[in-house]
Amino acid sequence: MLKDVWISINSIHGYQQEDEDHLEFTTDGYYYYEDGIGCLSYEESEVTGLEGTRTSMIVMPDQIVVDRDGLITSRMIFKEGQKNSFLYETPYGNATMGIDTRKIFHSMDENGGKVEIDYVLNVEHAVVARNKFQITVKETENRGSTNG
Repeated sequence: MLKDVWISINSIHGYQQEDEDHLEFTTDGYYYYEDGIGCLSYEESEVTGLEGTRTSMIVMPDQIVVDRDGLITSRMIFKEGQKNSFLYETPYGNATMGIDTRKIFHSMDENGGKVEIDYVLNVEHAVVARNKFQITVKETENRGSTNG
């Protein structure tokens, strides 16, 4: 069953560097969980710089797939210890990018949960930054019953 959820995203670009850049935001979205696989989606905003793009995430036991559709189009596959390349399409042009997944962790179930991905991003085979993001998914009706 598709659920309305709050999605909290904490992203660190340039992880473990002096000039690391932090981005934190919360948005509403949709979540579905069945047979050990969690699926969530949300609309990007001005905060992320990806306005006009829908991000979907499929969380499986051994990998996480992040799809973006809209102004920005890409499909990133995060599998611990593996490198993957993907096409990053924008209105301004396309680039071949790569990800080297250092670590993935998730504790997703029918109520939501957490996802963590630690990876190195490269563009045209040149390392850009080590990034880490943490995503927390909570059902909308639980929002008022906790400390937040």
